[in-house]
Amino acid sequence: MSSARSRNRSRPSLAAGLSLGPAWVIVVAIYIGTAIWTVAMSLTTSRLLPTAQFAGLSQYRRLFTTPRWMQSLENLVLFGVVFIVVALVLGFLLAVALDRKIRFEGAIRTIYLYPYALSFIVTGVVWKWMLDPTMGIQKTMHDLGWTSFRMDWVVDMHMAIYALILAAVWQATGLVMALMLAGLRGVDGDLWKAIEVDGIPTWRAYVAIILPILKPIVVTATVLLGVAVVKAYDLVVALTGGGPGYATDMPAKFIMDFLFQRANIGLASAAATVILLISVLAILPWIYVTYLRAPRR
Repeated sequence: MSSARSRNRSRPSLAAGLSLGPAWVIVVAIYIGTAIWTVAMSLTTSRLLPTAQFAGLSQYRRLFTTPRWMQSLENLVLFGVVFIVVALVLGFLLAVALDRKIRFEGAIRTIYLYPYALSFIVTGVVWKWMLDPTMGIQKTMHDLGWTSFRMDWVVDMHMAIYALILAAVWQATGLVMALMLAGLRGVDGDLWKAIEVDGIPTWRAYVAIILPILKPIVVTATVLLGVAVVKAYDLVVALTGGGPGYATDMPAKFIMDFLFQRANIGLASAAATVILLISVLAILPWIYVTYLRAPRR
């Protein structure tokens, strides 16, 4: 009887495994397979077409002696840190404001979340129009008589990166707000009553009590924003084109340019491998803390 029951239990598991088989094949063949192929190409002299001529680490040495690549890494760090921090803070503050049960909450939530429904291409084009000194906000202010007003960030080498950050924050803050608001709505009402009884200031309650409760949501939002940072390409192309000069160049644009425009598969593959390694190293601490570290007794 028991053996029959165990066989009956194993049948759904077997069926589930068979149904997931094609998905696993796709993951292994496309994602892992192409990653291995990219690493292999980075060790060759491939240019216009892939070749099997081994070149060792010469592509990596050339990569890290290329000023444009080093500039793109600096831009990635600056863009990523400022973008993620600002989006998290603004998203949390908006969620706190909406959690106070304000009027027209549904409409306001929709307005803030709507930009996330747009592609980065659309966002980049819209903000390019707005920040263009010949037709955007600056020209409007000048037409109104405020001739000293300046907002020519897209043509300023020192401010162009912040134009990217501004556009990215505008698009992504709504998503963070929605995630944080869902977490806040899940906080037990008795906890808020206890906070009121103890006389804890509201700001301190959010910082010391509520935020630790929302830690999984904060981590999720950070990962989603981090993925957007690593993939930053379409926003750059639409808003600044990587300029002025290479002031807003990003690794993703560097890779695409050398892969398709400069026909250098080896160097582009080396750059892609470096970004892959950086991404893996960035998430390893989180994987260790979440899944591998033994719980304290």
